[in-house]
Amino acid sequence: MLTKFYLKQGKGRKAEKGHPWIYTDEIEGYDGEYVNGDIIEVYNSRDRFIGKGFINDCSKISIRLMTRNQEDEIGYEFLRMRLKNAFDYRSKVIDTSSCRMVFGEADFLPGLTIDKFGDIFVIQSLALGIDRFKKDIVDILMKDHGAKGVYERSDVSVRALEGMEETKGFLTEPFDTLVEIEENGVRYLVDIENGQKTGFFLDQKENRKAIHRLVKDAEVLDCFTHTGSFALNAGIAGAKSVLGLDISQHAIDFARRNAELNGLENSVSFEVHNAFDILPVWAKEGRKYDVVILDPPAFTKSRDSIAGAKRGYKEINLRGMKLVREGGFLVTCSCSHFMSEELLRETIVEAARDAGRTLRQVEFRTQSADHPILMTSDESYYLKFFVFQVV
Repeated sequence: MLTKFYLKQGKGRKAEKGHPWIYTDEIEGYDGEYVNGDIIEVYNSRDRFIGKGFINDCSKISIRLMTRNQEDEIGYEFLRMRLKNAFDYRSKVIDTSSCRMVFGEADFLPGLTIDKFGDIFVIQSLALGIDRFKKDIVDILMKDHGAKGVYERSDVSVRALEGMEETKGFLTEPFDTLVEIEENGVRYLVDIENGQKTGFFLDQKENRKAIHRLVKDAEVLDCFTHTGSFALNAGIAGAKSVLGLDISQHAIDFARRNAELNGLENSVSFEVHNAFDILPVWAKEGRKYDVVILDPPAFTKSRDSIAGAKRGYKEINLRGMKLVREGGFLVTCSCSHFMSEELLRETIVEAARDAGRTLRQVEFRTQSADHPILMTSDESYYLKFFVFQVV
């Protein structure tokens, strides 16, 4: 018999409409006993069933819902079904040779990320309840999805909010953690052990493809290049020259190896720079590019820091567009959920005004289809991708 949790009168309305989270201050009480991580049932103040999920009273997000079906028994077969549904969806919408196989709440598996790199899978667990199913998830990946190896990258500070320690390492027998993948015709070495996040940013897959038509015979500057993904797409698509910048020596070392892997070392080069520092210098020197790409890390991870983030996005876009030749293109992104599409657009327009440039929007895109946006959970929408012509 599962413990029943009851919500306060007037609370939990978002959860009733489909949002997967229930906060501590929305809970009136409970019937039964539990330990953190247990599967429980949730009812509103009128005793109407809302869903089943896992409880963790250490976290501000106390309950994360996994199903709205009261008949579902959350266990091995349930997880097997969820993973099958997640992969079947991706098989229809994107190349699955490398993809995000599970995108947490958007795949009804709260707190869980699974990235697939060929037959190697990387798991990141951000919630205690899903963490307890880790062995089952690994077993299902091995038996049903052809995993030859599974690695964990739960070395993230947000686990502390769940009362968990950071952890990383093999969840199967050890294997070579330097994995080669191919995306949009570009080959990459992915360092799943020491690279950022799970080793590679899969969410820009379709956006990287979208720049191909802009860069033929162009001189391209790619800022915040990480391991060179946009830069290498530009090179493969026929750019005259590409320069990729990143503040991380580790990232640049990998970017150079990736350029060699694709035979692009003569047209695509990489340098270690802080883009905020070097772009103003180059603007004063009169450097110009046909295409400037800005793919910075998230400048804000909370509502409290939005004002500072806005200043950061304005500054980098102003500096970037000053380096674009007249009639050239600015490709600019934000991967912060809290930087809304409207606010980002407004910020870029302000930057253009201060830079004395005029923008024409060519295209707006979001995250790749393997990072689906759950319409009842706005937290699942985070990536905004603009292409502008600069005149």
